[in-house]
Amino acid sequence: MTAIQEPATELPEQPYTYRRAELVEPDWRRFPGWRDVTEAEWRDAQWQRVHCVRNVKQLRSVLGDLLDERFYADLLDDQRHAATMSMLLPPQLLNTMAAHAGSDPGKVTDAFYADPVRRYMLPVLSDRDPDWPSHPYSQRDSLHEAEMWAVEGLTHRYPTKVLAELLSTCPQYCGHCTRMDLVGNSTEQVDKHKLSLKPVDRQDAIVDYLKRTPGVRDVVVSGGDVANVPWHQLEAFLMRLLDIDTVRDIRLATKALAGLPQHWLQPKVVEGLARVAGTARRRGVNLAIHTHVNHANSVTPLVAEAARTALDVGVRDVRNQGVLMRGVNDTPAQLLDLCFALQDEANIAPYYFYMCDMIPGAEHWRLAVWQAQELQHAIMGYLPGYATPRIVCDVPYVGKRWVHQVAEYDRERGISYWTKNYRTGIEHDDPEALARRYPYYDPISTLPEAGKAWWRAAD
Repeated sequence: MTAIQEPATELPEQPYTYRRAELVEPDWRRFPGWRDVTEAEWRDAQWQRVHCVRNVKQLRSVLGDLLDERFYADLLDDQRHAATMSMLLPPQLLNTMAAHAGSDPGKVTDAFYADPVRRYMLPVLSDRDPDWPSHPYSQRDSLHEAEMWAVEGLTHRYPTKVLAELLSTCPQYCGHCTRMDLVGNSTEQVDKHKLSLKPVDRQDAIVDYLKRTPGVRDVVVSGGDVANVPWHQLEAFLMRLLDIDTVRDIRLATKALAGLPQHWLQPKVVEGLARVAGTARRRGVNLAIHTHVNHANSVTPLVAEAARTALDVGVRDVRNQGVLMRGVNDTPAQLLDLCFALQDEANIAPYYFYMCDMIPGAEHWRLAVWQAQELQHAIMGYLPGYATPRIVCDVPYVGKRWVHQVAEYDRERGISYWTKNYRTGIEHDDPEALARRYPYYDPISTLPEAGKAWWRAAD
């Protein structure tokens, strides 16, 4: 008779070990400028907006002598010579940086330099690639979204989906913003383009186009960030979308769910979101919120509360669309830690990770296609299949492509080629659109020496 084998008490050693981690809101009172801020003030959306950090002087008023002068100087140099986005940092996001650094200025400064959230929310000049700060083929509107506007602010790139840019501002500005051409205040390097129509006229034009274009079923409502649209205006626009019978999916794009969760916890917003969600449910429309979190440190109890509140009032899904960035989330452990924090603790589905787009000044953030492929392979099998994010490359004139869908890849020169199966809004009469191979370029710093030499000669 065969003996019954006792069940194993320990799992075999794995490259990544899952450990559930309870979310924690870092104590903002560790910063001198917020020593007397109450919890009620911290939870107040208006207090958060008023106390956003917009320049080096305001950062110094919060952190004071906790940071060495070299950091302030480095930050100021970036603002003067490299930044494509103006500084706008809510207290909520700043509070997640260097959360365990203590009070020694040297240690706090080192922790700020190393902090993954700081690296893309508060870039400094020494972060940037000294040899190739921008790729030779980088562009301000790297995805050609404005080129594909059906009407002002409405990008029609995919056959059944559109992107509605209602405004050009956010509650926070990420250094790597793919819409750095339009979003935010102008910087020393970038004179931003401006939306010309009044908001009401832009919304009228968008709704009119959708009524005339029944092939569109999916509307991403974005900007900028919808958290900056006055709620009554946003609700009215969403109700107009819900009146269009052919619209079946509506997605609200807001980094602010993580950067300013206090906004999404305001009673007027929660009550309004419940009205919109109820109408969507009665009409059989899928209403979702898409947010943008790049590191587990950004997932705090307030973020989880905001996400769960949205789900409680009837939003069907809350999903995350992160961006792969060097020094932020470019290891399997960093990606998996983030995905488990989102999925297990905040009820936010890990949906996509995009490769950072080819905008100017982004080479120190960007990864090569082969690195993204390795990361996709490394995270498989740990998460539930429905919560395993796809890593995608947003190829100019093509759209999102899973990183393993590359048609051809010259690793030495860092040039990948991609194909597509649909025409964008500007290719109705292009007979070669579906046969053409579209290039994408790895950061030159990731290439072998022969590849770097080729680009130097071509420059």
